[in-house]
Amino acid sequence: MPTYEYYCEANGQSVDVVHAMSTEMTTWGELCNIADIACGETQPDAPVIRQLSAIASLIPKGGTGPRGGTGGGCCGGGCGC
Repeated sequence: MPTYEYYCEANGQSVDVVHAMSTEMTTWGELCNIADIACGETQPDAPVIRQLSAIASLIPKGGTGPRGGTGGGCCGGGCGC
């Protein structure tokens, strides 16, 4: 499953969570529940914005990511280009 980064403007915090591509959190309360963290002083209904996580950008085009795989890249070879 992919890792997503959510940002909350109300408190300026970013939280990374792993979930299915079909799932998307829209509020701080939902995010805190999935991440198993306390909401703190931020209202649970505060909106959050889903962003691409930095870890997701490490997956090479056509590859499977840091845990191994063929690499692939644009030419389909193992060079990672």
